[in-house]
Amino acid sequence: MAQHRLPVSQGAVLALPATSQAKDFRPALTALDSLLCGAFAGAVAKTVIAPLDRTKIIFQVSSNRFSAKEAFRFIRCTYLKNGLLSLWRGNSATMVRVMPYAAIQFYSHDQYKKLLGSCYGFQGKALPPFPRFLAGSLAGATAAMLTYPLDMVRARMAVTAREMYSNIMHVFVRISQEEGVKTLYRGFTPTILGVIPYAGITFFTYETLKKLHAEKTKRSHPYPYERLAFGACAGLIGQSASYPLDVVRRRMQTAGVTGSCYCTILGTMREIVTGEGVVRGLYKGLSMNWVKGPVAVGVSFTTFDITHDLLLKLHQRGHFIH
Repeated sequence: MAQHRLPVSQGAVLALPATSQAKDFRPALTALDSLLCGAFAGAVAKTVIAPLDRTKIIFQVSSNRFSAKEAFRFIRCTYLKNGLLSLWRGNSATMVRVMPYAAIQFYSHDQYKKLLGSCYGFQGKALPPFPRFLAGSLAGATAAMLTYPLDMVRARMAVTAREMYSNIMHVFVRISQEEGVKTLYRGFTPTILGVIPYAGITFFTYETLKKLHAEKTKRSHPYPYERLAFGACAGLIGQSASYPLDVVRRRMQTAGVTGSCYCTILGTMREIVTGEGVVRGLYKGLSMNWVKGPVAVGVSFTTFDITHDLLLKLHQRGHFIH
């Protein structure tokens, strides 16, 4: 959850002339091209912030109080005890999840934009605000539904020692045998409820900033550092809005290995608030997300746009034949 995306992503750069209903002159690539660009963007973004992401999950699923000092102390102790690569524990599961997630999200976002454009009478043009938000929300929900078990596996690997789960398949087998197949979808409802506003806000913010930038500068393609800034803003706003549901999701996903009993969204929220408070419980690790989230979304959106442009140029020069 991006992202472009991370959680979330977006595929098309809006090429806007001076008119208010500007057309998107950027040629479309094939479905495979969009899927590959999305997968690569998601992989790069998640790998960059993997140590911070793992640290955030560790604090989210525990009752220990979070602070930046404690977070970086955990990172340092993990490095000294288990080595540098231990900071990326669970990243293989993240890659298995995030590459199809980002690929589906990027591609489906383009398809939803086309579909909503034809429904609202804006075919080939920049969408108005609500359809722009809706396209992002639908893309995020589609990707989450199709890849959720991999997110569960990634969370389990992040909070357990290597002795408990040796690899991705081992997680699937043990959960299925010891807790039942349904456990692979524990936390699915808060995930969907969280990804709808997150993906919608993130895509909406990113595309709106690019639209305003294009109208002001008359340049349809922002510079890489501008894309990073737009993606960072989008990620900051989107993740802040949906963060409590992210905490609930992680608690429910890891209940089987933490010894806790989190069965429902409201029950989990009630237990967190009762034991830890609203801010220190439901928003635990948010400051860490303010660091890693904008970086991840900015890198994801920028990587997707640059890779998309590169493939487009290669197609135009005849390097690929479909």
